[in-house]
Amino acid sequence: MRPLPYVLGAAVLAALPVALPAPAAADDSSPSSFTIEDPRITESSGLAASRAHPGVYWTHNDSSDGAYVYAVDSKTGKTVARVELRGIGRPRDVEAISIGPDGNVYVGDIGDNLGGTWPHVWIYRFPEPKVLGNTTVTATQFTVKYQGGARDAEAMMVHPKTGRIYIASKSDDDPGLYEAPATLSAQGTNVFRRVADLDMEVTDGAFAPDGSRLVLRGYFAASEYRWRNGKPQLLDDEPGLPLQRQGESVTFTPDGGTLMYGTEGPGSKVTAVDLGGELLPDATAKKQKKDGDYSSRPDGKQSADEDEKNRNLLKGALTFGAATVLFLGLRRLVRRRPR
Repeated sequence: MRPLPYVLGAAVLAALPVALPAPAAADDSSPSSFTIEDPRITESSGLAASRAHPGVYWTHNDSSDGAYVYAVDSKTGKTVARVELRGIGRPRDVEAISIGPDGNVYVGDIGDNLGGTWPHVWIYRFPEPKVLGNTTVTATQFTVKYQGGARDAEAMMVHPKTGRIYIASKSDDDPGLYEAPATLSAQGTNVFRRVADLDMEVTDGAFAPDGSRLVLRGYFAASEYRWRNGKPQLLDDEPGLPLQRQGESVTFTPDGGTLMYGTEGPGSKVTAVDLGGELLPDATAKKQKKDGDYSSRPDGKQSADEDEKNRNLLKGALTFGAATVLFLGLRRLVRRRPR
Protein backbone atom coordinates (compact mmCIF):
# COMPACT_ATOMS: atom_id res chain seq x y z
CA MET A 1 0.00 0.00 0.00
CA ARG A 2 1.27 3.49 -0.88
CA PRO A 3 1.81 5.86 2.05
CA LEU A 4 -0.78 8.59 2.37
CA PRO A 5 1.57 11.47 1.43
CA TYR A 6 2.20 9.76 -1.92
CA VAL A 7 -1.52 9.35 -2.52
CA LEU A 8 -2.36 12.93 -1.60
CA GLY A 9 0.61 14.24 -3.58
CA ALA A 10 -0.60 12.40 -6.68
CA ALA A 11 -4.07 13.83 -6.18
CA VAL A 12 -2.76 17.37 -5.85
CA LEU A 13 -0.59 17.03 -8.96
CA ALA A 14 -3.49 15.60 -10.92
CA ALA A 15 -5.70 18.49 -9.89
CA LEU A 16 -3.22 21.14 -11.04
CA PRO A 17 -3.91 22.92 -14.33
CA VAL A 18 -2.55 20.93 -17.23
CA ALA A 19 -0.74 22.53 -20.17
CA LEU A 20 -2.60 20.84 -22.97
CA PRO A 21 -1.61 21.23 -26.62
CA ALA A 22 -3.02 24.46 -28.03
CA PRO A 23 -5.00 24.47 -31.26
CA ALA A 24 -2.70 24.58 -34.25
CA ALA A 25 -1.84 28.11 -35.31
CA ALA A 26 -2.79 29.21 -38.79
CA ASP A 27 -0.05 28.83 -41.38
CA ASP A 28 1.53 32.07 -42.55
CA SER A 29 0.52 31.15 -46.09
CA SER A 30 -3.17 30.78 -45.16
CA PRO A 31 -5.46 33.24 -46.96
CA SER A 32 -6.29 36.31 -44.92
CA SER A 33 -8.23 39.52 -45.34
CA PHE A 34 -6.50 42.59 -46.70
CA THR A 35 -7.15 46.21 -47.61
CA ILE A 36 -6.63 47.63 -51.10
CA GLU A 37 -4.26 50.55 -50.55
CA ASP A 38 -4.14 52.05 -54.05
CA PRO A 39 -6.02 55.41 -54.06
CA ARG A 40 -6.76 54.91 -57.77
CA ILE A 41 -8.95 51.91 -56.96
CA THR A 42 -12.13 53.49 -55.61
CA GLU A 43 -14.78 51.19 -57.11
CA SER A 44 -13.33 47.68 -56.97
CA SER A 45 -16.09 45.81 -58.73
CA GLY A 46 -14.54 42.46 -59.65
CA LEU A 47 -11.97 40.10 -58.14
CA ALA A 48 -10.01 37.15 -59.48
CA ALA A 49 -7.18 35.15 -57.92
CA SER A 50 -4.10 35.08 -60.13
CA ARG A 51 -3.08 31.72 -61.55
CA ALA A 52 0.48 32.79 -62.27
CA HIS A 53 1.29 34.82 -59.17
CA PRO A 54 0.38 33.32 -55.74
CA GLY A 55 -1.25 35.76 -53.35
CA VAL A 56 -2.08 38.28 -56.10
CA TYR A 57 -5.63 39.31 -56.99
CA TRP A 58 -6.79 41.12 -60.12
CA THR A 59 -9.38 43.86 -59.80
CA HIS A 60 -10.69 46.91 -61.65
CA ASN A 61 -12.83 49.98 -61.16
CA ASP A 62 -16.50 50.04 -62.00
CA SER A 63 -16.58 52.76 -64.65
CA SER A 64 -15.03 56.01 -65.88
CA ASP A 65 -11.51 54.81 -65.06
CA GLY A 66 -10.40 53.82 -68.53
CA ALA A 67 -9.18 50.48 -69.80
CA TYR A 68 -7.17 49.45 -66.75
CA VAL A 69 -6.95 46.41 -64.50
CA TYR A 70 -4.86 46.19 -61.35
CA ALA A 71 -2.90 43.39 -59.68
CA VAL A 72 -2.92 43.68 -55.88
CA ASP A 73 -0.63 41.77 -53.52
CA SER A 74 -2.80 40.37 -50.72
CA LYS A 75 0.12 40.38 -48.26
CA THR A 76 0.57 44.14 -48.44
CA GLY A 77 -2.57 45.44 -50.15
CA LYS A 78 -0.36 47.31 -52.57
CA THR A 79 -0.72 47.38 -56.33
CA VAL A 80 2.06 45.44 -58.08
CA ALA A 81 0.86 46.00 -61.66
CA ARG A 82 -1.47 48.22 -63.66
CA VAL A 83 -2.31 46.83 -67.07
CA GLU A 84 -3.74 49.09 -69.76
CA LEU A 85 -5.80 47.42 -72.47
CA ARG A 86 -5.38 48.63 -76.05
CA GLY A 87 -7.17 47.51 -79.21
CA ILE A 88 -10.63 47.88 -77.64
CA GLY A 89 -13.24 50.62 -77.51
CA ARG A 90 -13.80 52.83 -74.49
CA PRO A 91 -15.09 50.69 -71.59
CA ARG A 92 -18.61 51.56 -70.53
CA ASP A 93 -19.42 49.72 -67.27
CA VAL A 94 -16.81 47.12 -66.29
CA GLU A 95 -18.23 44.80 -63.65
CA ALA A 96 -16.40 41.45 -63.61
CA ILE A 97 -13.08 39.72 -64.06
CA SER A 98 -12.16 36.04 -64.31
CA ILE A 99 -9.22 33.89 -65.38
CA GLY A 100 -9.63 30.97 -67.76
CA PRO A 101 -7.77 27.65 -68.07
CA ASP A 102 -6.00 29.09 -71.11
CA GLY A 103 -4.12 31.54 -68.88
CA ASN A 104 -6.07 34.50 -70.21
CA VAL A 105 -7.73 37.18 -68.13
CA TYR A 106 -11.34 37.93 -69.10
CA VAL A 107 -12.87 41.32 -68.26
CA GLY A 108 -16.65 41.77 -68.39
CA ASP A 109 -17.84 45.17 -69.57
CA ILE A 110 -21.37 43.92 -68.95
CA GLY A 111 -23.06 46.43 -66.65
CA ASP A 112 -26.20 48.23 -67.75
CA ASN A 113 -27.49 50.58 -65.09
CA LEU A 114 -30.24 51.71 -67.46
CA GLY A 115 -32.05 48.45 -66.72
CA GLY A 116 -30.99 46.39 -69.70
CA THR A 117 -31.26 48.79 -72.62
CA TRP A 118 -27.84 48.52 -74.23
CA PRO A 119 -28.14 46.59 -77.52
CA HIS A 120 -24.93 44.72 -76.66
CA VAL A 121 -22.11 44.49 -74.10
CA TRP A 122 -18.47 43.41 -74.36
CA ILE A 123 -15.91 40.99 -72.99
CA TYR A 124 -12.18 41.72 -73.23
CA ARG A 125 -9.49 39.05 -73.16
CA PHE A 126 -5.72 39.32 -72.67
CA PRO A 127 -2.92 36.96 -71.52
CA GLU A 128 -2.11 37.18 -67.82
CA PRO A 129 1.35 38.81 -67.64
CA LYS A 130 4.16 36.47 -66.62
CA VAL A 131 6.02 39.37 -65.02
CA LEU A 132 4.16 41.88 -62.86
CA GLY A 133 4.63 45.58 -63.52
CA ASN A 134 2.94 48.48 -65.27
CA THR A 135 2.40 47.51 -68.88
CA THR A 136 0.16 47.85 -71.93
CA VAL A 137 -1.26 44.79 -73.67
CA THR A 138 -3.31 44.19 -76.79
CA ALA A 139 -6.70 42.75 -75.84
CA THR A 140 -9.33 40.97 -77.90
CA GLN A 141 -12.85 42.38 -77.78
CA PHE A 142 -15.98 40.21 -78.04
CA THR A 143 -19.50 41.54 -78.60
CA VAL A 144 -22.17 39.88 -76.48
CA LYS A 145 -25.97 39.71 -76.65
CA TYR A 146 -28.42 37.66 -74.59
CA GLN A 147 -31.08 35.22 -75.62
CA GLY A 148 -34.38 36.98 -74.92
CA GLY A 149 -33.00 40.51 -75.02
CA ALA A 150 -30.72 42.87 -73.10
CA ARG A 151 -29.87 42.29 -69.45
CA ASP A 152 -28.11 44.19 -66.69
CA ALA A 153 -25.33 42.00 -65.28
CA GLU A 154 -22.36 42.23 -62.94
CA ALA A 155 -21.17 38.60 -62.69
CA MET A 156 -19.09 36.83 -65.34
CA MET A 157 -17.37 33.51 -64.65
CA VAL A 158 -15.03 31.39 -66.77
CA HIS A 159 -15.16 27.67 -66.00
CA PRO A 160 -11.63 26.56 -65.03
CA LYS A 161 -11.85 23.24 -66.89
CA THR A 162 -13.97 23.82 -69.99
CA GLY A 163 -13.18 27.51 -70.54
CA ARG A 164 -16.88 28.19 -71.08
CA ILE A 165 -18.01 31.67 -70.06
CA TYR A 166 -21.15 32.31 -68.01
CA ILE A 167 -22.93 35.54 -67.07
CA ALA A 168 -25.46 35.88 -64.25
CA SER A 169 -27.96 38.69 -64.75
CA LYS A 170 -28.46 41.07 -61.86
CA SER A 171 -32.18 41.80 -62.07
CA ASP A 172 -34.23 40.54 -59.13
CA ASP A 173 -37.30 40.30 -61.40
CA ASP A 174 -36.11 37.46 -63.62
CA PRO A 175 -32.48 36.61 -62.80
CA GLY A 176 -30.83 33.88 -64.81
CA LEU A 177 -27.56 32.24 -65.77
CA TYR A 178 -26.45 32.58 -69.38
CA GLU A 179 -23.92 30.43 -71.23
CA ALA A 180 -21.58 31.57 -74.00
CA PRO A 181 -21.02 29.66 -77.23
CA ALA A 182 -18.29 27.03 -76.92
CA THR A 183 -15.94 29.33 -78.83
CA LEU A 184 -16.17 33.10 -78.83
CA SER A 185 -15.94 35.00 -82.11
CA ALA A 186 -14.15 38.34 -82.28
CA GLN A 187 -15.84 39.15 -85.61
CA GLY A 188 -19.50 38.40 -85.05
CA THR A 189 -21.94 38.66 -82.15
CA ASN A 190 -21.85 36.04 -79.41
CA VAL A 191 -25.32 35.15 -78.15
CA PHE A 192 -25.44 33.85 -74.57
CA ARG A 193 -28.33 31.44 -74.02
CA ARG A 194 -30.19 31.03 -70.73
CA VAL A 195 -29.35 27.74 -69.00
CA ALA A 196 -30.74 28.20 -65.49
CA ASP A 197 -33.05 30.37 -63.41
CA LEU A 198 -31.68 32.09 -60.31
CA ASP A 199 -33.42 33.37 -57.19
CA MET A 200 -31.23 36.28 -56.14
CA GLU A 201 -29.88 39.63 -57.27
CA VAL A 202 -26.29 38.82 -58.26
CA THR A 203 -23.38 41.26 -58.03
CA ASP A 204 -20.59 38.75 -58.72
CA GLY A 205 -19.74 35.07 -58.95
CA ALA A 206 -16.87 32.65 -59.29
CA PHE A 207 -16.11 29.01 -60.06
CA ALA A 208 -14.01 26.96 -57.68
CA PRO A 209 -10.52 26.07 -58.99
CA ASP A 210 -11.57 22.48 -59.74
CA GLY A 211 -14.84 23.58 -61.38
CA SER A 212 -17.04 21.58 -58.99
CA ARG A 213 -18.65 24.59 -57.27
CA LEU A 214 -20.12 27.93 -58.31
CA VAL A 215 -20.64 30.75 -55.83
CA LEU A 216 -22.88 33.75 -56.48
CA ARG A 217 -23.15 36.75 -54.21
CA GLY A 218 -25.41 39.74 -53.84
CA TYR A 219 -25.44 42.68 -51.46
CA PHE A 220 -27.10 40.75 -48.64
CA ALA A 221 -26.86 37.06 -49.54
CA ALA A 222 -24.61 34.44 -51.08
CA SER A 223 -25.42 31.03 -52.54
CA GLU A 224 -23.27 28.13 -53.59
CA TYR A 225 -24.03 25.48 -56.18
CA ARG A 226 -22.65 22.11 -57.14
CA TRP A 227 -21.68 22.31 -60.81
CA ARG A 228 -22.72 19.17 -62.66
CA ASN A 229 -23.11 18.59 -66.40
CA GLY A 230 -23.01 22.29 -67.14
CA LYS A 231 -25.80 23.17 -64.70
CA PRO A 232 -25.89 24.61 -61.16
CA GLN A 233 -27.47 22.60 -58.32
CA LEU A 234 -28.20 24.72 -55.25
CA LEU A 235 -26.62 23.42 -52.04
CA ASP A 236 -28.47 23.38 -48.71
CA ASP A 237 -25.74 25.28 -46.87
CA GLU A 238 -24.93 28.90 -47.60
CA PRO A 239 -21.44 30.39 -47.42
CA GLY A 240 -20.83 33.12 -44.88
CA LEU A 241 -21.19 36.67 -46.16
CA PRO A 242 -19.43 39.56 -44.40
CA LEU A 243 -21.21 42.82 -43.73
CA GLN A 244 -19.91 45.25 -46.36
CA ARG A 245 -20.87 48.78 -47.39
CA GLN A 246 -21.49 47.69 -51.01
CA GLY A 247 -20.62 44.06 -51.63
CA GLU A 248 -19.51 43.81 -55.23
CA SER A 249 -17.08 40.92 -55.76
CA VAL A 250 -16.11 37.39 -54.79
CA THR A 251 -13.55 34.79 -55.79
CA PHE A 252 -12.16 31.50 -54.52
CA THR A 253 -8.61 31.30 -53.25
CA PRO A 254 -6.36 29.07 -55.40
CA ASP A 255 -6.68 26.18 -52.93
CA GLY A 256 -10.48 26.41 -53.00
CA GLY A 257 -10.85 26.52 -49.22
CA THR A 258 -11.70 30.20 -48.79
CA LEU A 259 -13.88 32.83 -50.40
CA MET A 260 -12.53 36.37 -50.80
CA TYR A 261 -15.25 39.03 -50.73
CA GLY A 262 -14.62 42.56 -52.04
CA THR A 263 -16.50 45.82 -51.78
CA GLU A 264 -16.45 49.24 -53.41
CA GLY A 265 -15.05 52.45 -51.95
CA PRO A 266 -11.59 53.95 -51.32
CA GLY A 267 -9.39 51.73 -49.17
CA SER A 268 -11.84 48.85 -49.54
CA LYS A 269 -11.34 45.65 -47.58
CA VAL A 270 -11.24 42.17 -49.09
CA THR A 271 -12.58 39.76 -46.48
CA ALA A 272 -11.60 36.08 -46.28
CA VAL A 273 -14.31 33.57 -45.28
CA ASP A 274 -13.41 29.91 -44.79
CA LEU A 275 -15.49 27.07 -46.21
CA GLY A 276 -16.25 23.59 -44.95
CA GLY A 277 -18.53 20.62 -45.48
CA GLU A 278 -20.44 20.51 -48.76
CA LEU A 279 -19.35 24.04 -49.59
CA LEU A 280 -15.79 22.84 -50.16
CA PRO A 281 -14.90 22.04 -53.77
CA ASP A 282 -14.46 18.31 -54.34
CA ALA A 283 -10.68 18.46 -54.82
CA THR A 284 -10.23 20.67 -51.77
CA ALA A 285 -12.33 18.42 -49.53
CA LYS A 286 -10.39 15.35 -50.69
CA LYS A 287 -7.05 17.00 -49.90
CA GLN A 288 -8.21 18.29 -46.52
CA LYS A 289 -9.45 14.83 -45.53
CA LYS A 290 -6.10 13.36 -46.53
CA ASP A 291 -4.24 16.00 -44.50
CA GLY A 292 -6.58 15.75 -41.51
CA ASP A 293 -7.81 19.34 -41.92
CA TYR A 294 -11.34 18.64 -43.10
CA SER A 295 -14.28 20.28 -41.34
CA SER A 296 -17.88 19.21 -41.84
CA ARG A 297 -19.18 22.60 -40.72
CA PRO A 298 -20.01 25.14 -43.44
CA ASP A 299 -17.77 27.75 -41.80
CA GLY A 300 -14.79 25.39 -41.72
CA LYS A 301 -14.23 25.89 -37.98
CA GLN A 302 -15.00 22.45 -36.64
CA SER A 303 -11.37 21.49 -36.17
CA ALA A 304 -10.80 24.25 -33.62
CA ASP A 305 -14.09 23.44 -31.88
CA GLU A 306 -13.18 19.78 -31.70
CA ASP A 307 -9.77 20.62 -30.24
CA GLU A 308 -11.42 22.71 -27.53
CA LYS A 309 -13.97 19.96 -26.87
CA ASN A 310 -11.21 17.38 -26.51
CA ARG A 311 -9.28 19.68 -24.20
CA ASN A 312 -12.33 20.12 -21.98
CA LEU A 313 -12.99 16.39 -21.92
CA LEU A 314 -9.38 15.72 -20.91
CA LYS A 315 -9.56 18.34 -18.16
CA GLY A 316 -12.76 16.78 -16.88
CA ALA A 317 -11.23 13.31 -16.89
CA LEU A 318 -8.17 14.52 -14.97
CA THR A 319 -10.31 16.33 -12.42
CA PHE A 320 -12.46 13.25 -11.91
CA GLY A 321 -9.36 11.11 -11.56
CA ALA A 322 -7.87 13.47 -8.98
CA ALA A 323 -11.09 13.45 -6.95
CA THR A 324 -11.24 9.64 -7.06
CA VAL A 325 -7.64 9.26 -5.87
CA LEU A 326 -8.22 11.75 -3.06
CA PHE A 327 -11.41 9.99 -1.97
CA LEU A 328 -9.75 6.57 -1.90
CA GLY A 329 -6.77 7.92 0.03
CA LEU A 330 -8.95 9.52 2.68
CA ARG A 331 -11.07 6.37 3.00
CA ARG A 332 -7.99 4.27 3.59
CA LEU A 333 -6.77 6.75 6.17
CA VAL A 334 -10.06 6.51 8.07
CA ARG A 335 -9.94 2.71 8.01
CA ARG A 336 -6.42 2.66 9.46
CA ARG A 337 -7.24 4.96 12.38
CA PRO A 338 -7.06 3.08 15.74
CA ARG A 339 -10.43 2.30 17.26
